[in-house]
Amino acid sequence: MTFSVPNAQREMRALYKVEPGAAMVTDHALARGVDPLDTFHSVVEPMDGCGVQVPIGVHRALGGLHDAPTPGDLLCAALAACQDSAMRMVANVLGVELVFLEVRVTADVDVRGALNMSPEVPVGFQGMRCNVQFKVKEGTPADLIKALTYVAKRSCVVQQTLKNPPKVETSFQLN
Repeated sequence: MTFSVPNAQREMRALYKVEPGAAMVTDHALARGVDPLDTFHSVVEPMDGCGVQVPIGVHRALGGLHDAPTPGDLLCAALAACQDSAMRMVANVLGVELVFLEVRVTADVDVRGALNMSPEVPVGFQGMRCNVQFKVKEGTPADLIKALTYVAKRSCVVQQTLKNPPKVETSFQLN
């Protein structure tokens, strides 16, 4: 099934030009453990109320079972999904026909930081790689392919967020 991104975005773009505040959206997710005593498992519902629940596990390098996706796996998945979407949408706008698209994300973390073993080791990923393999219809001009990769990388909200992180506020409420 083929959709036209410009047609799908036409009304929104017109609105955002006259009312920039309408372009601000808030994404959300809710994590809630099924069993509060289960140290290694939880469930996250991306987009509250969507009905999709993703099981969450703890990485074996932290003592977990790694029998479900970990938060790090989901971070990699978010980047892969976003870059995939950006490539598809930009290709559609540019009139580039994708024949094949695969996005693989890998990330490296020194878990000693998360284990609070050393103040010198940061908590968080030290490096991420986003590898986009794609093929376009034969005869696609090189300048269009270059524009596709440039704009798709620039348009990937998750990648740009990781490169320029926002301030994150965390609050705790004891019930």
